[in-house]
Amino acid sequence: MTTKGSPAQKKPALEALQAAIARIEGHKNRKRAVLPFGVKAIDTRLPGGGLALGALHEVAGGGNDALSATAAALFAAGIAARTKGKVLWIVTRQDIFAPALDQAGLAARRVIHVEASSDNDALACFEEGLRHGGLGSVVAEVGRLTMTASRRLQIAAEGTGTIGLAVRRWRRQTEAADFGQPTASTTRWRVSVLPSAPLPVPGVERPRWMLELLRARSGECADFEVEGCDANGRIESCGVAVSAALADGAHQEEAGQRRA
Repeated sequence: MTTKGSPAQKKPALEALQAAIARIEGHKNRKRAVLPFGVKAIDTRLPGGGLALGALHEVAGGGNDALSATAAALFAAGIAARTKGKVLWIVTRQDIFAPALDQAGLAARRVIHVEASSDNDALACFEEGLRHGGLGSVVAEVGRLTMTASRRLQIAAEGTGTIGLAVRRWRRQTEAADFGQPTASTTRWRVSVLPSAPLPVPGVERPRWMLELLRARSGECADFEVEGCDANGRIESCGVAVSAALADGAHQEEAGQRRA
């Protein structure tokens, strides 16, 4: 027989309270899977050793020009290429160049293109894509991203484990100030174009980027000089080639045979 307030009576109540808290917190206490870049200098700056899956990440170009927008899109494409399954790519402008995505390792047959008429429509498609749960990743080109909208996207990504990539694009330079506003994204990146390395013969070398990690939740900010993704989805840092294990291995093998 137990007395009032004994440990035997308190234990069920404590367990019930802990269970209720766990339900409220949802997925926050789960150990997240990550997608490593394969570059030690970058992965060591990110919690868990890579880019968190089931999370929202922001990417923007270092300027408002076409080259910066292209660099940001290719960086996102390289990340999406390393996920498994179809990739939903949402745009508000008809300027996506599929062969460029293919050169970054993202095969055209993996991409589902959606054209939205406004940022609000793009964000709605973005959220629905993340909640679907059957996609490898969702990429959306958006201008304004509020804290409320980013929280919804983050929660949707956490619920399914799908990685969300918000490629920030602005129609005029004055709108770029919105990129400095706080959001619920797990990481925030800025990609700037650098001059390519000179070749001993006439030609164009792989693109070089200044990759700035402006925000990393529970991580460190840093800058990295890297070479852009090649046709196999690889990036280079400090002269070390990094292999990206792409989900579309058959396509990569076929592309390698064509190049041979």
